[in-house]
Amino acid sequence: MTAKPKPAERRRIAEIFDRFAAAVPEPHTELTYRTPFTLLAAVVLSAQATDKSVNVATRRLFEVADTPAKIVALGETALIPYIASIGLFRTKARNLVALSRILIERYSGEVPLEREALQSLPGVGRKTASVVLNELGAELAIAVDTHVFRVAHRLGLSRGKTPEQVEADLMRIVPKERLRRAHHWLILHGRYVCVARKPKCGECIVPDLCPSRELFLGA
Repeated sequence: MTAKPKPAERRRIAEIFDRFAAAVPEPHTELTYRTPFTLLAAVVLSAQATDKSVNVATRRLFEVADTPAKIVALGETALIPYIASIGLFRTKARNLVALSRILIERYSGEVPLEREALQSLPGVGRKTASVVLNELGAELAIAVDTHVFRVAHRLGLSRGKTPEQVEADLMRIVPKERLRRAHHWLILHGRYVCVARKPKCGECIVPDLCPSRELFLGA
């Protein structure tokens, strides 16, 4: 979507997010965390893994190491058994220890809530930074994962071919008052209703606003 939406399209988009908001007024990440650092650690660990699997792992990990200093003291070798059930665990262990060390050395052990600083940390890309900044209320951001990418296309919110293009479209067209929660609504919708293979159109709360609905009803 490149052109500015026409009034009818703006109304359709607004209605989509109004319904999402009515259904789930205050959505949050499904990752379990207690502090900005445990949120950052959980999001880093969640790459190519489910939130459920990460929560199982971090439940044990955060009991023994829930600060940068404790992660560094634990070390990469001792960290691995806690996260071995998660994909790419060796790389994630290395990144988590490295970013913890940087947080101690450069930021007094605190998580910087600025995009450039976050994205300079090992294992933290744009999507991870967006999740952290959005969840902590530091920046209006939309993290485009596979769910958001899929739902944005099916709902006709974007035709972008990359996550960055989809993000730009969504940031431009989502009503400003809905930007803070838009990321979560799209993820939840993609995770539980508008799933990849057989979307549950019968459970959808925006079927009359979805340009892709007819494609799946006959499937």
